[in-house]
Amino acid sequence: MLLICLLGSLNSVQAAPGRHPVWSVGYHEMTFLDPLDLQPMRAIAFYPSSDREHMSLLEGYSVEAGEDTKVAIGRFPMLMLSHGNTGTPLALHDLATSLARKGFVVVAVIHPGDNWRDHSRLGTLSNLYGRPIQISQAITATLGDSMLAPFVNADQVGVIGYSAGGETALILSGAQPDLDRLRRYCQERPDDHDACNTQGELIVDREDLQPVADPRVHALLLMAPLSLKFGRHTLADVHVPVLLYSGDGDKLVAFDKTLPPSRASCPPRRTSNCWPGQGTSCFWRHAMKSRCAPCRRCAPMLMESIARIFTAT
Repeated sequence: MLLICLLGSLNSVQAAPGRHPVWSVGYHEMTFLDPLDLQPMRAIAFYPSSDREHMSLLEGYSVEAGEDTKVAIGRFPMLMLSHGNTGTPLALHDLATSLARKGFVVVAVIHPGDNWRDHSRLGTLSNLYGRPIQISQAITATLGDSMLAPFVNADQVGVIGYSAGGETALILSGAQPDLDRLRRYCQERPDDHDACNTQGELIVDREDLQPVADPRVHALLLMAPLSLKFGRHTLADVHVPVLLYSGDGDKLVAFDKTLPPSRASCPPRRTSNCWPGQGTSCFWRHAMKSRCAPCRRCAPMLMESIARIFTAT
């Protein structure tokens, strides 16, 4: 399930020199304007805390984090988290809090128009191109947040993308979606109702939008990425390290249709493995404390790999 592609050089990212203390986790809710329509949107930032342990209930999830607890002293790398279509980043709360304990600030963005409560932008051009712009706005908002900004290193920013969030992350790093690839895929697999609910034709609701990369993004972690729109030529401008995870039992994000384009664009030196028999839901259903045996067995490897791609060792 592991594919590491070093597509360029990564600025040194280090949460703290040497061994860090045992941190708890805090969370901080932020509201800022959606750049697409200037309406309020939300993000939840998880961060290392020097306070005692807390347990909170967030939108039905029991999360090991306390609201606005004291931020640990340091300048921490920041990871933006982009969820899948009609999803919520809180489904990955165990991953977010585990990373926070390791010295990362993880900003979980709720995408307007494409989350578990609101599907109004699903299948539209504004969703494809708007999601990356929303992540960029969340980066700016976090760097301007009076509570978090003093503890975040603005030169050490990465993006975690799950499913459609992987598509978002790729655009942020310079990838250019090829909409013809989606059309061809849907002609071949018309029964894929998740990817082809509009028969491979995105609704053109905003002709003014284009894919916009963000030069502040220095590394990506992609988990079961929705990459149907990306072939080798579309990734030519991606020059950041990419850590890619998927499962060969994925029935939602087809393994054979998403990994080969990325694989073909990697340099010759790479490591490729797969979680046998696992699918998309394994990433969020049990997350880091999974009862799913492969997830539980590979959790230490996952954390080690993330640290390697996003931090200097």
